Amino acid sequence: MSDIKLTEEQIERFRQTGIRLDREGRFWHEGAEVTHAGFRRALLRWLDRLPDGRPILRLDEKRYAYVDVEDADLLILSARWAGERAILVLNDESEEELDPATLELAEGGALYCRVRRGALTARITTPAYYVLAERVDETAPGVFALRAGGQLHAIRRRAAR
Repeated sequence: MSDIKLTEEQIERFRQTGIRLDREGRFWHEGAEVTHAGFRRALLRWLDRLPDGRPILRLDEKRYAYVDVEDADLLILSARWAGERAILVLNDESEEELDPATLELAEGGALYCRVRRGALTARITTPAYYVLAERVDETAPGVFALRAGGQLHAIRRRAAR
């Protein structure tokens, strides 16, 4: 069997999947929603970003494909307090501690944070929002901060996309 060598242009074309991730965390391909639970979980776990910020589905360092992301990469489905730390449950079925320094408030009141060591953006859904809101203070008119880890962490305004 001979080794087939593809050009960079051919590889880039193969990486165009036509897969789209909508604001509600649903994947779509060619107009149809991806409904297979196992495949959907795998897609969520493969989400990553290239150094230039383009969203991808990464199998390993060399094998990845592009995905269109409508809003955030992931969703925070729920949150709980463990003492002074907020523990987040993501829609990829993982849990991680909130990094309060990454909180951003968007127009309309949506709250976002960074996850997976800062690589991805996650939108905080209503149930998690209410848990975190228990410890949010308005420090000045229209300026908010989260009390966590014995500190007050300013919540930045998210730049319009």
